[in-house]
Amino acid sequence: MPIITEYQPSWPHEYERSRDELLAAANGLLTKIEHIGSTSVPGLAAKPVIDMAAETPDLTLITSDLFEPLGYVEQDFGAPGRLLYVRRHNSERTHHLHIFQPERWYLLKERMLAAHLRKYPEAARRYAELKRKIIADGIEGDAYTVAKTDLIQELTDAARAERGLPPEPVWED
Repeated sequence: MPIITEYQPSWPHEYERSRDELLAAANGLLTKIEHIGSTSVPGLAAKPVIDMAAETPDLTLITSDLFEPLGYVEQDFGAPGRLLYVRRHNSERTHHLHIFQPERWYLLKERMLAAHLRKYPEAARRYAELKRKIIADGIEGDAYTVAKTDLIQELTDAARAERGLPPEPVWED
């Protein structure tokens, strides 16, 4: 069952350490890495997983052997135009690395949502409250993500509207 914990001041430091390791391992193939997800939002309760988005000029140049020495394993989750690497400790996920090409960077919903939650504490409070309720109801796995969809859609639509962009479904086909 997923665990939601109170915000940990160590999360930004863990992100920075992980970012530096990944940039060194990638030998210039990652042009930027950003802390996304709930652990990137000061004060937000979260699953203790460091989510990161990275940009690369060419996804085909990213190979599993780049990040395996750091404990990251490629996961196929069926989302086109991105790669996902997961790092675990004692079988628990601790890090997610999502890799995209530059044309997707500006419109990346995960980046927009994290920025919106950092900017609007009330939105972050609502999101934390929903996550705690979902966990308390015993919902886990993919159902956990689905249960958050309406609020994530609402908040992402608001973030897109601030940028002058139309609404767009938050989940890829």
